[in-house]
Amino acid sequence: MLIRIDEESTRPIFEQIAASVRADVLLGSLRPGHRLPSAREVAEGLGINVHTVLRAYQQLRDEGLVDLRRGRGAVIASSAATLQELHDDIRALVDRAAALGLSAGALAALVQEPALRRAPAPRRPDTQEQNA
Repeated sequence: MLIRIDEESTRPIFEQIAASVRADVLLGSLRPGHRLPSAREVAEGLGINVHTVLRAYQQLRDEGLVDLRRGRGAVIASSAATLQELHDDIRALVDRAAALGLSAGALAALVQEPALRRAPAPRRPDTQEQNA
């Protein structure tokens, strides 16, 4: 697995790391159960602080893409499979919108409007137990 960052980017490094992992999940190169490199390995390989990597992994955990397990590290969660399915649906929607002549901005607005009206997603049960 290759985690990519752009040192010239204004985007925070932890967000770039999380985006890189997300992209690998969407491409299918990371599947549920796959273990990510340790935060220390990634930090050393990229020449960054280990806490930056941990923040990225925690963001992915909060999104439900990664399970953080003591002694096992970061593991791609089973929910990643549904993300791949959703990505395929989104790609089909984008293709259909393009065929209809809809601009990217108009499509984004159409998708964003109902998404903003939805109630927040319920918390995962394992997260509720840890915070109790």
